Amino acid sequence: MSTQGKWEWLSDATSLLPPCDGAVSYYSQFGRTAGFTSAAGRRFRGILDEHLDLFRWPEGTKADRVLSVKGEGGQLYHWILPSFFQLLKDLVQEGREFAVVFRTFGSDLPRVLSAVSRALNEGAHPLFPDLPDLKLKVNMTPGEIRCSKRGTVLSRAEERVSTRDGDRGLYQYLSSVRSLGGFQDHFKWWASNDFSIRGGKPLWVDPFDQHVQHIFIDDNIRQNDEDTIVHPKVPSHLLHQIFLDPGGAETRTASTSELYDITLVQTDLLQAISQPSYFTQRVHICLENYERNLQQGAG
Repeated sequence: MSTQGKWEWLSDATSLLPPCDGAVSYYSQFGRTAGFTSAAGRRFRGILDEHLDLFRWPEGTKADRVLSVKGEGGQLYHWILPSFFQLLKDLVQEGREFAVVFRTFGSDLPRVLSAVSRALNEGAHPLFPDLPDLKLKVNMTPGEIRCSKRGTVLSRAEERVSTRDGDRGLYQYLSSVRSLGGFQDHFKWWASNDFSIRGGKPLWVDPFDQHVQHIFIDDNIRQNDEDTIVHPKVPSHLLHQIFLDPGGAETRTASTSELYDITLVQTDLLQAISQPSYFTQRVHICLENYERNLQQGAG
């Protein structure tokens, strides 16, 4: 806003971070606006159209019931970013042992698991027909993470882990996952905490762990916790808990900036659409920064 109280654009470039100190996003002031790029944000219409074209389902290939989705005008689009499947291929080719845990406040988890399974097991993705060669398994049973003032409970089928037995038990459970799967996080808890970081998706991090690195990727991660606090409607934020000593159970809440590009990745959706290796690059940055932190800790 200008000193006269009028909205002024400070930059025509897209960015995850404000162009200068004191800048605020249009969304934070006015919320989600239908037809944004046809009205106030018309200067960004070209960027939208360009990336929608890049996100189209490959021409000449049949629509897939779970991997493609119809948009405006009946145009077909990818339902899952192709750069995600590229990440899986790259990690396998690099010989890395990894697991993928989807986390969502919504009800879309069963479809996500079905889509990923269809691509990995049936080779149904036209851009990645060789995904079954990766031999990756998908746990099709959706799990739940439920929070309260008494603690956090993670459950899936017969599995159940609670922070009432200590935070490290849940951390060790997530560290032991060896497949692709997912959990629905607790939307009502998030809402009861005014949609703030206090009710966000819990993530436990052990910076002393020499064997397992947790990386949380989400387009609603924000580097500035103050910005997060004053704009509580931003969805899917995290509650970061760091173990203070090796093997210990005591935790403290960490700021996003402490873990940014180490265990937290704020997705740049435009780059994730336009750059097939986007997620692979971001994971490599986290791996390098994590290793550097380990070496500094050892020193």
